[in-house]
Amino acid sequence: WVPATPGKGTTAVRARLGEACRAAGRAEDEVTLVCVTKTVEPAALREAYAAGARDLGENYGQDLRDKAAALADLPELRWHFIGALQRNKVKYAAGRTVLIHSVDAPELVGEIDRRAAALGRSQDVLVEVSLAGEATKSGVPEGELPALLDSFAGCGHCRCVGLMTMPPFYDEPERARPFFARLRELLSDIAIQRLILTDLSASA
Repeated sequence: WVPATPGKGTTAVRARLGEACRAAGRAEDEVTLVCVTKTVEPAALREAYAAGARDLGENYGQDLRDKAAALADLPELRWHFIGALQRNKVKYAAGRTVLIHSVDAPELVGEIDRRAAALGRSQDVLVEVSLAGEATKSGVPEGELPALLDSFAGCGHCRCVGLMTMPPFYDEPERARPFFARLRELLSDIAIQRLILTDLSASA
């Protein structure tokens, strides 16, 4: 995730993304750049769109609803919900976004499935895992992850496609690497044992 900065800011971020992909031996089209729209007005988001942004991530349910309506005329625009999700806010995201990044409880899984079904749509989600144990951040503890994944078994309209984590903030970004390495290990283990998961989410 990156701030939804229009103009040269977006170009610079894409250049950095390309460099990182080349260093990791990955193709750029394997990575989705999600521009964060928190506190950003629709007029500025139109500038970001003009600069090439197509995936926008919002933290708040009502803001997602309002900004999506204001930008409904823009083709190929894809919305993500990236904030902490409460059950009473699911209605703003379920069936209306390409991906919900922050599912951390079975009751959310059930509510997302119900809301998406009512719209006749399917909803892809990421399960947020708390690997650092920070009280100020959401996420299911690693030990409770299998039980949460089991709650998807009875869903016809809610599908888990991967995992997400928010590591502690460090002045030296390399110190966050072990958390993402552990998330990758969990993804690999789960793909073999439980579900076919494909996505990991990280913020910058």
